[in-house]
Amino acid sequence: MAAQSLSFRLPVFEGPMDLLLSLIAKHKLNIHDIEISVLLEQYLLYMQQCAEQDYELAGEFLEMAARLIWMKTAALLPRPEEAEAAKKELEGALIEYSLCKLAAGRLRDLWLGDLLFVRKPVKLPVDMTYLRTHEPEILITVFQGMGLKRMPQGEREGNAARIQAVVQANHHVTSVGSKVVFLLRQFFTAESVSLTLLFDGLTDRSDRVALFLAILELTRAGRTRISDDGTEIWMPNRDRLLQGRKKAR
Repeated sequence: MAAQSLSFRLPVFEGPMDLLLSLIAKHKLNIHDIEISVLLEQYLLYMQQCAEQDYELAGEFLEMAARLIWMKTAALLPRPEEAEAAKKELEGALIEYSLCKLAAGRLRDLWLGDLLFVRKPVKLPVDMTYLRTHEPEILITVFQGMGLKRMPQGEREGNAARIQAVVQANHHVTSVGSKVVFLLRQFFTAESVSLTLLFDGLTDRSDRVALFLAILELTRAGRTRISDDGTEIWMPNRDRLLQGRKKAR
């Protein structure tokens, strides 16, 4: 009966840093003060075992081996400061890599994969009740900011209906057409009009919006033009406007 050949499996590491961390943990080396000689010996032993098993050694593993050999050799020279600096750099990189592995392990433990799933979206009840509370002074300020001149007389509590009545009584919408006429009339007496002066006398929001839209509409139609600095508006065909006014009279 033919003798069966013995075989064993070597652990596979993601890279040389992963291998170094495994060797440090296995041989209980101090990661803050690594013994390069011991680490290099174990690292080369692993490389030799990989070669015996016909493993294709990646270039980064060979590069790390050369780096460790250089640090060990440089440490024996009269001025080992450069080797010490390279050692500290390697120790810092290993510490950062170990922290990344710990974080990755925690994230892997939190991942539930396909353990949780929802077959059909569930509509959750939503409470639309406004639960925040405000001081009365803040409510008055907000109400006055709506464009109303004064608060309705009477008690502040329970006057929602009265507030609504005041809002409806004072609320109005200015048409864009009325502001178009207003703007054209400005050119009866002036060749150009200051945009700032046009808006200075308007305090109502609806009036300001309507005037702005009227300027856009006349400019889009080519009847008015705005100066390059955006301060004045003028009419290219003002003479035609004046002639039409005379005919209307």
